[in-house]
This record gives sequence, structure tokens and C-alpha cells, in this order.
Amino acid sequence: MKTAIDGKIIASTFMISLILAFLVLNGMVSDWGRLTGGFGNLKNFFYQSLWPPDWSVLEPQVYPVCTARYPFEFTCSTAWIGVIETIKIAFVATVFGMALSLPLSLAAARNLSPRWLSYSSRFILSAFRSLPSLIWAIFFVILIGMGPLSGVLAMTVYTVGYLGKLWYEAMEGLNKTPLEAAQAMGLNKYETALNVVVPESANDLISHSIFLFEYNFRSGTIIGIVGAGGIGYYIDLYLRFLQYDKVVAYLLIIFLVVLIIDFLSIYARSFFNEEDDLRIPSWSEVFLGIFSSANEADDLSDR
Repeated sequence: MKTAIDGKIIASTFMISLILAFLVLNGMVSDWGRLTGGFGNLKNFFYQSLWPPDWSVLEPQVYPVCTARYPFEFTCSTAWIGVIETIKIAFVATVFGMALSLPLSLAAARNLSPRWLSYSSRFILSAFRSLPSLIWAIFFVILIGMGPLSGVLAMTVYTVGYLGKLWYEAMEGLNKTPLEAAQAMGLNKYETALNVVVPESANDLISHSIFLFEYNFRSGTIIGIVGAGGIGYYIDLYLRFLQYDKVVAYLLIIFLVVLIIDFLSIYARSFFNEEDDLRIPSWSEVFLGIFSSANEADDLSDR
């Protein structure tokens, strides 16, 4: 049975860890004086090379000829093409990763599988996530060539390793009562997993999957640098030509898309929340964070 940890112990442990971290950092840094000119160098570089951004990245490409009509010419720009390809790569990799992670996570959960199967499955998952998606992208680019297929395979492998770990930890945290009831009813392993484990841990599984999609999109902006598709290809191209103002424009577009994905994930997670006192937020609440007094009054009256 779990016991509560004293708050003083938590605070003391945190302070000791913080002091230890500063001591370790001090041992790694030989010259702290280098920080004195850092802000000035950043300021000069920012105003001379980065700002203002070059928004020509949103203009249609010269070739192939753009067939889109006004005001949708931006759909022929490198920024739009790169972002859409990155989203496609992240989506496909997440779905494939979910399909492969489910059986491996069920096999890795110690409360569902024998020890030999659990540890062998964990070994596979650890091997998949031992390398970052960028290294997997380099491997698949060497193996099958440049393009989005290399990015999909690289991010799928990493998603399996990362998502599988999150999922089997969620399954191991299940209450024993449903599992004991399934065993008393004579359900086999497959029936227990399908009818008990997956439904009971569905909220965590879905939340982790949405998080991995967000992560895969962010990673998709990087793996393109090594030729695995996505907007990272164009970022690397302009970095080679030292056109940093265009790079900044791409980064701002990526930041905007990441914000939109985060807001959408907040809305999606609200459908899988078990708390009765929480309701599905409206779009205005998601994007603006504004809770109208009228809705609050309605909630209070319903209670």
C-alpha cells in the first residue's frame, strides 16, 4: 500500500539535487566569463541576420507552376509544402507506432505477461528508443535513400520504443480488482487485454498517443535536415546559404503550427476526461482561455 511522502522530505531532496546540479555544472564549465559577451553577440546577430523575417517563403514557387487561385497561392510555397509533409509524416508514424506499440506494451507489462516475455519485450522497446529519431533518420536515409519514407520509418521506430514504455507503465498501474475479476471469470490473456486492460487504461493510452503526435511533428522539423522529408529540408537549405532571415520565418511558422496542435490536443483530451466536474471546453476557451461568467453561472445552477 502506497504511503504519502512528507513535504519536508520532498523539499529537502529537491534542494540537495539543485545544489548538486550546480556543483556538477561548475565542474563542467572552465570559464564563466564567456557569458559576459553572450547577450551582446546575440543582439548583434539577431538584428543583423535574423530580423525582420523574410516572408517570401510563403510565396509560390517558380517551378512547378502554381495552379492555385487567389487567395490560396500560399499552398504552393515551400513553407506550406514543408509543414503539410511534416504533419503527414508525424501522423503516419504515430498511427503505425500505436499499432506496433500495443502488443509490445501488453507483452512488457509485468502484471499481464510472464517474466521472460516481459523483459524480452522491454529489451526491444529500450533498443528502439535508445537512439533519437534523428539518428534513426540518418540510418534509414542511408538504407533506402532520401525522402519522407525514411522519416516515417525513423519516427515509427522511435514512437514504438517511447510509446510502448508509456503504455506498459500505464497498464502496470491498473487497479488489481478488474484483473482479478477477469481471472475469476476465466478470461484468457487475449480476452483480458481486449475487454479489461485496454478499456481501463484508455484515457492514458489516448493521452500518450496525442503527446507522441505533438512530439513527432516537432521531430519532423529536424529530421528533414538529414534528408528524411519535411520542412527541415528547406531549413537546412537556407542555412547552407546563410539566409537566416528565411530560416527565422520557417521557425515562426513552425512555432505557430505547434501552438495550434497544442490547442487541438487540449480540446481532444477533454473528450477522454473522467472527472464529472470538468466539461468539454469551447473553442473560444481553448484559444483564448476565457471562461465566461454566464457559463459559470449555468454550471453552478446545474449543480
